[in-house]
Amino acid sequence: MKAVVWSKPACPYCEKAKNLLKNKGIEYEEKNIAEGHKIQDLLELVPNARTMPQIWLGEEHIGGYFELEKKLG
Repeated sequence: MKAVVWSKPACPYCEKAKNLLKNKGIEYEEKNIAEGHKIQDLLELVPNARTMPQIWLGEEHIGGYFELEKKLG
């Protein structure tokens, strides 16, 4: 299973989410909105996204860090 993490710079929960995925041995692709990825693309996927990170596991949108923690707990 592969994860996708939409993130932004200087985001502590983005870092925590990436570390959690690493610790669980889950590969992830980071889509940082400051590095070539557009917030508009994220909002097309999750129109009500207000926070970062936004995380997918496979095809499933999990939500943010706390939802990821609950899912992988």
